[in-house]
Amino acid sequence: MKVFSGFCLPLLVAFFTIIVFLPSKKLCAQSSTSPIIGRWDITVDVDGNKVPSWLEVIHSGVRTLVGRFVGPGGSARPISKVNFTDGNMSFSIPPQWEKEDKDLEVTGSLNGDNLSGTMVFSNGKAHSWTAVKAPSLKRNAKPVWGKSIRLFNGKNLDGWHASGKNQWIADSGMLRSPHRGSNLITNKSFNDFKLHIEFRFPPEGNSGVYLRGRYEVQIEDGLEPEPPNNQMGAIYGFIEPSQPLPRTPGKWQSYDITLIGRMLTIVANGITIICDREIPGITGGAMNSNEAEPGPLLIQGDHESIDFRNIIITPAK
Repeated sequence: MKVFSGFCLPLLVAFFTIIVFLPSKKLCAQSSTSPIIGRWDITVDVDGNKVPSWLEVIHSGVRTLVGRFVGPGGSARPISKVNFTDGNMSFSIPPQWEKEDKDLEVTGSLNGDNLSGTMVFSNGKAHSWTAVKAPSLKRNAKPVWGKSIRLFNGKNLDGWHASGKNQWIADSGMLRSPHRGSNLITNKSFNDFKLHIEFRFPPEGNSGVYLRGRYEVQIEDGLEPEPPNNQMGAIYGFIEPSQPLPRTPGKWQSYDITLIGRMLTIVANGITIICDREIPGITGGAMNSNEAEPGPLLIQGDHESIDFRNIIITPAK
């Protein structure tokens, strides 16, 4: 009996511990290597137009997959459950800004390193889509900054083009959008950079600055309650500022933005509101989902009128 209690019993306890916990550890190891896990850059074919979208799939516990989704417009939306079996994926999410009441329904299949499938919008129309794994955009060395470039000369729109019919004008050293209309885009594209930009918006004004044409830094004087990551100074739908910015319509304000890979720092009116945070993916209204490529600076013009000045970019060499 002394031998059993002093020697054999611990061995039995250890044996049953292995039996009980080994399967769950094995299950965790299998789940963590699921090929659907990660971030995906999506392109949707909407009546022949390439429309960007984005998907992130992660674990919730061991067996359940959840995620986030960014459509052609709006902000990132949570996905309560992503179904993935035998290479086939599906999920649905309720409408956000859509007028219709139907859920967005997404189905797809994994083919090697690519996803493809069908997306049924809230209006009931079905569109095909493809996706690739989003790049990490990690940098192995600190950037060496080049010469600063004044993107707006204060006199005309040289170096810029509109996304559609142009309403932008150069007026008294300001870049102005007197009413809703097209976005304004630089002719040049950039990779990593530092940006200084000053802006002024009217009461209830709304605009945004899209870094590489894909990541919106929010500018707004919204009256309706919005989540902090949708408000002034946020990376729309993803990263909220560390402190709320006061709404000061009619007054000039400034952003000093540093973007290196996905890592972002924003100084608003001399105060750091986002410090070295990772941008997960594209935001609603992005030009495209080609995150591995450089992109232009895009100024949103499809909301209320807004003014800009002193737009200076310093690209990395």
